[in-house]
Amino acid sequence: MKKFFLLFLCTLSLSAQENLTTGPEKGSLVIAGGSHMGEEIVATFVKLAGGKDAPIVVIPTAGGRDSYDNDVRFAKQLRAFGCTKVTVSHTYDRKVADSNKFTQAIKEAMGVWFTGGRQWRLVDAYADTRSEKAFWHVLQKGGVIGGTSAGATIQGSYLARGDTKTNQIMMGDHEAGFGYIKNSAIDQHVLARNRQFDLFEILEKRPELLGIGIDESTAIVVTQDTFEVIGASNVLIYDGTFWSRDENDIQNPPDHKKVFYFLQNGDRYHLKERKVIQK
Repeated sequence: MKKFFLLFLCTLSLSAQENLTTGPEKGSLVIAGGSHMGEEIVATFVKLAGGKDAPIVVIPTAGGRDSYDNDVRFAKQLRAFGCTKVTVSHTYDRKVADSNKFTQAIKEAMGVWFTGGRQWRLVDAYADTRSEKAFWHVLQKGGVIGGTSAGATIQGSYLARGDTKTNQIMMGDHEAGFGYIKNSAIDQHVLARNRQFDLFEILEKRPELLGIGIDESTAIVVTQDTFEVIGASNVLIYDGTFWSRDENDIQNPPDHKKVFYFLQNGDRYHLKERKVIQK
């Protein structure tokens, strides 16, 4: 009976651990909500990669074009910022993505950036290949992974808007992201496109997930289990609680099943504890 009880406690403990929302143990993430990215976001990504001479790989695959050259917009933006070692790597062929030749630049990189488009294309091209392992290696050696729009959503464990037919389907035929933030669903363009209520469709069926909505021209910078908001707009948090900058208690808090709150530039959040870090 005692052994059974201990086994039961261990099972409960493992289940609780599995449902924790956590960031990467090493390295950093820059997760942007789409559209124009100001210099603060670019500068933060470059700094975390190790500076302007650090090797950086831009992955434009989510965009869906037949081919890409070195003039991908974000690659040009990095070069204009002064970065000297920017490589564009792209394939839709999983055999190529699984090859040592293709992954060599990723293995050498200290920064990887996923551009916008449709996030399922990143899954189809890179999931469970040497490329995906190489992305993780960038973090494990203390580098940074960043992305915008589709390149933001892919960093969650649940792939919001992952349907191949339309991005209006929240729970589609692709549901697994790369999981750099475990137990999370990340949406983007949330205020600019009036998407602030869309994540509830996922959270009603997957209540263990932390919902993170990031507006355009805004990003979160994740280090281990905390993040800080940078940029011009807001980040929306769906953690089942309500938080306000108001020093007084909220008199009429919203229904906890349909609640979210806003964070802005300089605000910090603890992923594992699911609460705002008070200044």
